[in-house]
Amino acid sequence: MARIAVFNQKGGVGKTTTTLNLAALLAAEGFAPLAIDLDPQAHLTAITGMPVASAEATLYGFFRDGHALASLVQAGRYGGQLIPAHLELSRVDTQFGKGPNVLNRLRAGLDKEALDTRRPVIIDCCPMLGVLSLSAIFAADHVLVPVSADYLAVKGAMQVEKTLNALQRVLGRRVDRRYVVTRFDGRRKMSWDILESFKAKFGADLCEARISETVAIAESPFSGKDVFAHAGGSRGAADYRALFEELDQSGFFGSRSSRASMPVAELAVA
Repeated sequence: MARIAVFNQKGGVGKTTTTLNLAALLAAEGFAPLAIDLDPQAHLTAITGMPVASAEATLYGFFRDGHALASLVQAGRYGGQLIPAHLELSRVDTQFGKGPNVLNRLRAGLDKEALDTRRPVIIDCCPMLGVLSLSAIFAADHVLVPVSADYLAVKGAMQVEKTLNALQRVLGRRVDRRYVVTRFDGRRKMSWDILESFKAKFGADLCEARISETVAIAESPFSGKDVFAHAGGSRGAADYRALFEELDQSGFFGSRSSRASMPVAELAVA
């Protein structure tokens, strides 16, 4: 099934929230997803209540010590599984450089262990273009780019597009990407102006679904829950469900016929 990197070089656009809520819906739909926290800030790890004994028990242990990815998998509060992050991940750039070996390490690990054979993998990237984010893009089949409806986000989205186009020469293929507008406030004219500019710039790569600025979405991480567990009847939950259905119908997560049929616990060691 598919590997999806949730990426933007700008922070505060809803990457982690989007990763969490899409993973929760994938779990609810029977896909048994594996989320990977590739951000040294480890926000996704914290929200899902993941106990982290040491840096070696997180993705840092994969990069530094060569631990198998499957050995790092833990059950996540959202209903699927997660490979947690740690602040020590911030040292990967300086420890390993930016050569092809480290940039392809995550892809090679996923290939070797076949962790995505029967389930999608969704990767929460850090808001910086470095070894970690590039590793996720190199490993991914698709890139989902959350962009908030504000002026600075417009500039950031253009930079993301430039980056993905540049990587096309390195990867030998176009990086399949979808942009989704987040933190959208329909009461503001600026939000509609920004939406129109994104439509003109990204065309079919822009999702029709957009994520509203709502209290439920803002509160849910604080409560340690996805928005469906926190406020399932909210506008925020409806927006993320609409995004999920749009992406699912386009085959973004992989074929529905490949939906996981094994219990999550078994998939951890498959």
